[in-house]
Amino acid sequence: MKKALMLASVASMIDQFNMENIRLLQDKGYQVDVVTNFENGSTTSQQRVNEVRARLEVDGVHTIHMPIPRTISDIKGIVDSYKAVKKLCDENKYELLHCHSPIGSVVARIGAKHARKKYGTRVIYTAHGFHFFKGAPIVNWLTFFPVEWACSFFTDTLITINKEDYARAKKLLHAKETEYVPGVGIDTQTIKNVVPDKNAKFSEFEITNEIVFLSVGELNRNKNQEVIIKALSRIDRPFKYILCGKGDKKEYLERLSEELGIKDRVIFAGYRTDVRELLNCADVFCFPSYREGLSVALMEAMAAGLPCVVSKIRGNVDLIQDGVNGYLCNPASVDEFETALKKLCDNKQLLYEMRKSNYRIIQDFDRNVVEKDMEKIY
Repeated sequence: MKKALMLASVASMIDQFNMENIRLLQDKGYQVDVVTNFENGSTTSQQRVNEVRARLEVDGVHTIHMPIPRTISDIKGIVDSYKAVKKLCDENKYELLHCHSPIGSVVARIGAKHARKKYGTRVIYTAHGFHFFKGAPIVNWLTFFPVEWACSFFTDTLITINKEDYARAKKLLHAKETEYVPGVGIDTQTIKNVVPDKNAKFSEFEITNEIVFLSVGELNRNKNQEVIIKALSRIDRPFKYILCGKGDKKEYLERLSEELGIKDRVIFAGYRTDVRELLNCADVFCFPSYREGLSVALMEAMAAGLPCVVSKIRGNVDLIQDGVNGYLCNPASVDEFETALKKLCDNKQLLYEMRKSNYRIIQDFDRNVVEKDMEKIY
């Protein structure tokens, strides 16, 4: 049987972005091994990670725990992971290796370098958003670009999921093939057809007549939820702002909400398994990140028909047309977010028109579209 290796730094990346890819490989006759960190670093709960690992094993996937570092300064961890990947590649002689995440992909591609030459292993790397991008700090370019440039010479297929990365990769990197795939694919129809128990959700969050703003994502500096909190503090309209996710900025954001006098209107919901239900209960989706590749959270919000107020950055601009299905704002501008949020507060016709636009635009990013692209690549 043909063998394939799927590798990512953390298990949540396998869960959120690669379950369909694994199924597709199995359908093509591959025995699939999955290598990732099943114990630490995931953006989901450990219970969820355990469930995903058990599901993979039941489906005939061989899972291998590997503590792949997530910081470039962990040299020992990177070297240890490289040695482990090299050993796996030499033992299993994989026909195909598909890797993800910045450091994980470096470990995988260097680890498979010998196998590419000796066994013909084909190496695919999906870049979920280069750390070097238009407007990125110079340190990102000095740190990440040289490494990516060097690794591109032993990458057979480089997959980019947004148009800015695709153009940059074609111009500056040296993979044998560079492909654009519109994200990781979402089930647009299933999300649209979710019927939530609104009474239960509104009761849980003590929502009555308020407009409901929603954000989904890790509570960290990059996700930039603070700009939404600051903008909402200027809005003279009853609202609730629900943040789904966990992260190291939670306490800071809680203090900020209290200082701005909106503590009772900002809800820290933590990690949720009912995000799609909440999307279908909310009125507006807020996504003010500084950096994204092509966000699944944003695409799912579009599939639920939510007008989206987002940062004007790479990836987001592939999805949101300013004034059509949402608004694009400077991620550092409280004023721009305030203006955009106010436009949506009491304009039911605008909400309706943007909802229709999102249903139409998101079809280009549907799972079926992405599956056809990935099948061709595999």
